Amino acid sequence: MITYIPDGAQEQAAISRTTHLAISAHQDDIEFMAYAPIAECFGNQDKWFGAIVVTDGAGSPRSGLYADYTDEQMKKVRIVEQKKAACVGEYGFLAIPKIVEELADLIRTAKPKYLYTHNLADKHETHVATALKVIAALRTLVPEERPEKVYGCEVWRDLDWLCDDEKVYLDCGPHPNLMRCLSAVFDSQIVGGKRYDLAAEGRRLANATFSASHACDTYSALNYAMDLTSLMDKKVDIADYIAGFVDRFKAQVRETIGKFFE
Repeated sequence: MITYIPDGAQEQAAISRTTHLAISAHQDDIEFMAYAPIAECFGNQDKWFGAIVVTDGAGSPRSGLYADYTDEQMKKVRIVEQKKAACVGEYGFLAIPKIVEELADLIRTAKPKYLYTHNLADKHETHVATALKVIAALRTLVPEERPEKVYGCEVWRDLDWLCDDEKVYLDCGPHPNLMRCLSAVFDSQIVGGKRYDLAAEGRRLANATFSASHACDTYSALNYAMDLTSLMDKKVDIADYIAGFVDRFKAQVRETIGKFFE
């Protein structure tokens, strides 16, 4: 397992000070889906953000400077980029574990109050698989070792379709310069032909404006998440729980249309 501590603190102490923890599939997913907790912890000695990435970046698209890079070379580039982001964002720690057991140990040690991962309605299978690994790891922990809240964030599928009363609002407005710096760090993706930096910021701006139709904007930038806290309970069926969000959205659409045929 690769562990990186930007401020040079002792590893155990660095991980255990974590209050907000994000776990993603790929390098850069953290910065795109969990900017709100990064900004909340930035420069705050009472709150620390931790990042865990579970894949190595070998399958990244590549062109320009990186066009002829091998998978092994891309792995090194992606790890370096993620470390740069950890420095810029003043993360408490960055870890790249290999197995669920290592993931569970990291969560147990960090004991964060809030945990952020991919949402289980994401269309990227690797993202869904990562979220399922996170849930599997959480289910091995005793209740007192678990976070208070677990959130599934948007990356490859927006969550604006969720019923409004089920959306978790993640304020991405603070430190817009930091937000742009974190996105720009991942040069291999931008040069590789994927303008994730512009797309992620555009989504946040759109969410902020379209979050309320009959009121002035409350947020300048906004990400959505779904509450996955209940899934730490082994008795809760994961597929049924997520399908419930879809079913309630479907019912709401039917109800709205039905009003015009009464």
